[in-house]
Amino acid sequence: MRGLDIPFTERIEPFLQAENYAAFREFSPTGQVPLLIDGDRRIWDSLGITLYLADRHDGVWPTDPDARAFAQAVVAEMHGGFGALRNDRTMNVGVRIAAQPCSPALDRDIARIGEIFAEGLQSFGGPWLAGPAFSAADAFYAPVAFRIRTYGIDVGAAGSQWVDHILAHPAMLEWETAALAETWREAGHEAELAAAGAITADFRAI
Repeated sequence: MRGLDIPFTERIEPFLQAENYAAFREFSPTGQVPLLIDGDRRIWDSLGITLYLADRHDGVWPTDPDARAFAQAVVAEMHGGFGALRNDRTMNVGVRIAAQPCSPALDRDIARIGEIFAEGLQSFGGPWLAGPAFSAADAFYAPVAFRIRTYGIDVGAAGSQWVDHILAHPAMLEWETAALAETWREAGHEAELAAAGAITADFRAI
């Protein structure tokens, strides 16, 4: 929504406990975030929100039919897959980690992401994954860009160019600044970081 200048008001719900389901159920039917509230409507799940926005705003999907098909496929793939990447290279904006060796499953996830980046950029000319304009494809892989930087993941030359490009986007810079300013820590998440490798730099506020 920030990337496409769709106006909204953000409400942050920190993960303050090991189990947040009951607290989040007070506003979200799934007990999870993200959740989009539009008047009396509540739209949950990142893919559900994307589809809802696409019905109401231009630019969520590319206009070129081939690029649109690619964007929709890779969004669905990210939404439903890459479990090893999610579990073994947990999301954190503020640290840099010398990572433990990859499992075979994580190696497959990383290789597939490199393929997606290369295919999108080569097929549709970049600088975004599905062509000249930012789309939902870039939004769904934006957290991966932070993971790539945090853990020093190799996604190939083309993929690295896209990572640099999206990390320089004003919305990503705003996201990073806000994340670095957070002072709360969730114990389970910190344990996942420690399991992933040695923290070599920590830019988070204390």
